[in-house]
Amino acid sequence: MLNAKWLDTFTTLCDVGHFTRTAELLGMTQPGVSQHLNKLASQVGKPLISKDGKSFTLTPAGEAVLAIGIARRKQERELQDIIQIDDPNVGDISIGCSGSFAMWLYPHLLDRMHQAPDLVICVTATPHMSIVTSVLDGKFDLGIVSEPTDHPRLEAVELAREELCLIVPKSFAGQKLDLHLLNALGFVAHPDGYAYADDLFSLNFPKDYKGADRLRVKTFVNQIGQIPIPVAQGLGYTILPKSGVDAFAGKQDLAIIQLPKQRYHDLWVISRKGRSEIARVAALSDLISRAATALK
Repeated sequence: MLNAKWLDTFTTLCDVGHFTRTAELLGMTQPGVSQHLNKLASQVGKPLISKDGKSFTLTPAGEAVLAIGIARRKQERELQDIIQIDDPNVGDISIGCSGSFAMWLYPHLLDRMHQAPDLVICVTATPHMSIVTSVLDGKFDLGIVSEPTDHPRLEAVELAREELCLIVPKSFAGQKLDLHLLNALGFVAHPDGYAYADDLFSLNFPKDYKGADRLRVKTFVNQIGQIPIPVAQGLGYTILPKSGVDAFAGKQDLAIIQLPKQRYHDLWVISRKGRSEIARVAALSDLISRAATALK
């Protein structure tokens, strides 16, 4: 039987990926975290991590123990849901969504957290397939995805239609831009940007557009909050969902070009069947639905 406290410390360490932050989260010292890890490894009889400087990777034994830790957290959470009073203002709730939607959504959640100080809301930005898997596994209570799911253990409710936006520096506002002019300006690329370009440009420039790999890339940005920055400074253009534009603090320095044909992505909120009946999950799902009307 694995020690529950050591297992929780190890699972938190794997979630956070950093000894110091794990210690801060758990109210421990960094040596205390290391001690729990070493004791758990001794109990298992094999090392759980392989260190590489300040980072680490899990050994096969570590991966197996982490799976147990995640499963135990899920079981404990389900037990709490059963025995605790179903209060919409009390408990933990987790949400998975895209980076741009997370940036837009989080400010809308702050009022809710002020109103319900005993409600702990965790928002994680992650790719689409990871959202679906994590909702199924119980890691997320709610997921925001761009397509419905027909999985038998999930339910999906349509949230909103979100415009895919061509974003340029403010100085280009109102101009009619073709693909040649956009290439001269340069593409501020990002992980989802190539798929967005294929989606939007193939619709509006069917003769000239040859694929995202042919675009002239000015820079590549991996942090969602930083993608609009070079655009705001006049260094290029990019493509983002409307939520990514609305969430940017310097959006007054951006312009959205209305192309002849607009492209929309449908947004859906997904949850495990029965999970949406829990009061805090239902209340937050309703809050997200009401806030998302601004994206239409």
